[in-house]
Amino acid sequence: MNIKPLADNVVIKATEAEETTKSGIVLTSAAKEKPQVAEVVAVGPGGTQDGKEIKMTVKPGDKVIAAKYSGTEIKIDGEEYTILRQSDILAIVE
Repeated sequence: MNIKPLADNVVIKATEAEETTKSGIVLTSAAKEKPQVAEVVAVGPGGTQDGKEIKMTVKPGDKVIAAKYSGTEIKIDGEEYTILRQSDILAIVE
């Protein structure tokens, strides 16, 4: 199934959270934080908000840092994705 976001929405897929800490302690699934780094899967065409045109600055394949608890989480074909507005993306990781 394909996801095609509308307006200035972006579909991202979170990267796997770290299994161990830097000191070597193995984390259980309950102790892991929600990862903030994600990969852009699909990007909407942009649009207008308050009369201003919104240009999309991210593209599929970009690694981004998103606001921690933003967007709507969905599950399609066993994969988890998040749909959020481009304004909830804080940075592009290069």
